[in-house]
Amino acid sequence: MTLNIKKGDTVIIRKGKDKGKTGKVIKVLPKENRVVVEGLNLVKKIKRAKKVGEKGEIVEVPRPISRANVMLICPSCKKPTKIGVIKEGDKKFRKCKKCGAKI
Repeated sequence: MTLNIKKGDTVIIRKGKDKGKTGKVIKVLPKENRVVVEGLNLVKKIKRAKKVGEKGEIVEVPRPISRANVMLICPSCKKPTKIGVIKEGDKKFRKCKKCGAKI
């Protein structure tokens, strides 16, 4: 399964508790059809002390979101958009369906 969203893309959350927020994709999980967005869908995780004298702490970790709940933001027109594909020779490029620019 291929995803049209890649690592480093800016996306907007369409559903859930973080609806309307934007963030950068830090990890793509194509087999699970999910993406991890920086600073969104955070879960608190308890980190235990490993050495004597070290303190444990509570850290916030981003969890994966379903691919269907995010939408790519076009870098040129700055609007949420669907993604199309252009073929130029042997290469394929992603394009914005609103403004037609290459992504």
